[in-house]
Amino acid sequence: MEGLGDTYSGGLGNGTQQIDGKILQTFQKNFVQVQNILDQNRLLINEINQNHESKIPDNLSRNVGLIRELNNNIRRVVDLYADLSTSFTKSIDVSSEGDSSGALKSDAKAGHKRHRPA
Repeated sequence: MEGLGDTYSGGLGNGTQQIDGKILQTFQKNFVQVQNILDQNRLLINEINQNHESKIPDNLSRNVGLIRELNNNIRRVVDLYADLSTSFTKSIDVSSEGDSSGALKSDAKAGHKRHRPA
């Protein structure tokens, strides 16, 4: 994650670096949460498979709760990725506000010059 932080904030203006640090912390926090949930899901899936293969009625009954837990975990991962997407979109909007206004001004000037008769 450190490499991403260096690369990501390095290309932006000084005014947005503090915001970028906070956004990167949010990204890292969400990615850690996602990874923990996915690790837990792997364990749940292994247990579900073992219970299924055992054909023992109690184990099969236990799978109902395990599958519910797995589904809830998947919903949490989807929510975390949605939050990441929203945060990323907001960070792009914030970091490009200054760039886009400058780019529009220079493009407009350049465009104006091209259309003038010689």
